[in-house]
Amino acid sequence: MGDAYQDSAQDHGALAGDAYALGATRRQLLIGGAALAGSTALSAKVPAMRDPVAACRTPHKLGRLVLKGSGNAGAFDWKSVDCPFVFSADGRFHMFYTGFDGTGYQTGLAVSDDLVNWERKGLAMARDPHDPVTRYNISSASILRENGLWSAGRLTRVHGRYLAAWHAYPSAGYEEGAAVIGLAWSDDLIHWERTAPILRPEDGAEWERGGLYKPNLIRHGDEYLLFYNAKTSEKRWHEQTGLATSRDLKTWTRHPANPLLRNGPAGAWDDRFASDPAVFQVGDRWAMFYFGLSSDGKARELLALGDDPFTFRKVPEILVDPGAPGAVDHPYAHKPSLIAHQGDLYHFYCAVGGAWPHEVRGISVARSRPW
Repeated sequence: MGDAYQDSAQDHGALAGDAYALGATRRQLLIGGAALAGSTALSAKVPAMRDPVAACRTPHKLGRLVLKGSGNAGAFDWKSVDCPFVFSADGRFHMFYTGFDGTGYQTGLAVSDDLVNWERKGLAMARDPHDPVTRYNISSASILRENGLWSAGRLTRVHGRYLAAWHAYPSAGYEEGAAVIGLAWSDDLIHWERTAPILRPEDGAEWERGGLYKPNLIRHGDEYLLFYNAKTSEKRWHEQTGLATSRDLKTWTRHPANPLLRNGPAGAWDDRFASDPAVFQVGDRWAMFYFGLSSDGKARELLALGDDPFTFRKVPEILVDPGAPGAVDHPYAHKPSLIAHQGDLYHFYCAVGGAWPHEVRGISVARSRPW
């Protein structure tokens, strides 16, 4: 975000960080929120409202998990599931998700007809014990799709094939080691051909030397944009979000303004993590949904807006807040994936309830209209 935004932070207090709302005052945000809650006329076209956040709000939680660990010992997802990526293909909704089996991460596929009831279809990307990069982990939470937030979330092809981005940790265990990012190609969403890593932490700046996390791949004109979060190398690390670009999917250049989305000041919702970007076009603006982890120990779904996909300003508003103690998402509601359907916006996220090491990690959803 850079120092240019720091002066604006003072207008919203410590919790807002360096955020401001692109021409909307706090009073306008509240009025716009009330107008949205009372309207059922939303369509696939972005709502035309003064409030730039209105088209992005999903205040109504389902309140339960739609996918959780299978509980089947030995299955790739038997302990927990994480990192949803929801899209439409072949007339149905699909979800890529990350499963954890106690050894490492792998990527699964589930399908649905209503975005609430999901059927597991099995592994989509499996680790390769003969590959030093993916022998323990491979997690994909991004396939190239339509950019519009209020689109149907249909996949787009490159040279007739689906294109996904993945990241992999080099060691066994839960996010152990400095992860890298690569690409993968498929004809059927089940069989994927992986490339060699395209981004490595050691090639980046200090803010990403500890490892690279979830990539978000989009196409903008004739350029590919790969948003990703990364961590510092100290034990109590910080995470921020950056961007790499390419025209040929082979040579990638980190953006000179990285990290594009930085941690807020002490006490802000994102003072430790500003992570897991999900970038969409909303009318003539761009929206980056992300989660913030605060020093209060809670993770929340947040938003930043921009006039282009290269410059974002944080919105001083929580999109999805953790639930009360005992809820499926207390203390974490994080890692966004969004899709529109029949005039409603669905916001999927990883919900974590309980305390380590006995927490339950699964996937839940909130939407723009009450259930």
